[in-house]
Amino acid sequence: MNPNSPTPLQPPLTLPAAQPSSRDLALTIAHTADDRKGGNILVLQVGDISYLTDFFIVVTGFSKTQVRAIAQAIVAATTEQFNRQPLRTEGMADSSWVLLDYGDAIVHVLLPREREFYNLEAFWGHAEIIDFQAET
Repeated sequence: MNPNSPTPLQPPLTLPAAQPSSRDLALTIAHTADDRKGGNILVLQVGDISYLTDFFIVVTGFSKTQVRAIAQAIVAATTEQFNRQPLRTEGMADSSWVLLDYGDAIVHVLLPREREFYNLEAFWGHAEIIDFQAET
């Protein structure tokens, strides 16, 4: 082949799209809860101390209607942004404590009384707290 002749163009190398991380999912959940006026939002990285999940997101809703609305908004946001639905949902009918299990992130949306009684923060107190700045 002549070294001066043009070489055929090769198609560009395409890399697979980067998969969003568990952290991205957890922060999206926290921001969505904040958008729905959830209170005292806490993101805990528990992957190093628990085999259950990578992150817990704990949110206070101030009425059963708000707890349900926060949970529904989280499901809508994760479906839209990550094409993911929770693997399991518990408590939506009563709405005093809704649990959304995404596998790598577990969301707890609780009324203040339930949050104080179960005190998940104390139980997982040795977990790393992920910096999350709620909009004020």
